[in-house]
Amino acid sequence: MNSFGGLVPIYQQQELDLDDGIQPVQQPAIHSGQPVQLQQRFEAFHALNPWVLRHLEDLAADCVAKGFRRIGIGMLFELLRWRYGQATRGDAFRLNNDFRSRYARLLIERHPEWAHLFETRALRAA
Repeated sequence: MNSFGGLVPIYQQQELDLDDGIQPVQQPAIHSGQPVQLQQRFEAFHALNPWVLRHLEDLAADCVAKGFRRIGIGMLFELLRWRYGQATRGDAFRLNNDFRSRYARLLIERHPEWAHLFETRALRAA
């Protein structure tokens, strides 16, 4: 038995196979010198990584099923970052915090019954 009570530390485990659709994050090509609005950057990221929304949706649905009265998109982002770390071998998961408000709005658009669970503010950046 090792010092971890029989458990193998994550850094010694084989790559986890959670079979839950987590994939390597693809970053859109942004050409320097051209101003790109936040909404355009988000749409490009989302088009390359549609699984991110599905996972945020699953996490939110779990919160709803457990009776949460409020859900913070920041919490969902951090949970997804943790799950990504569990499913990969240290891949850098670059999920831009600037996209939080966009993902919250997508969740509400797909599930209007969740609108009261998320706090949204007027968008300041396009």
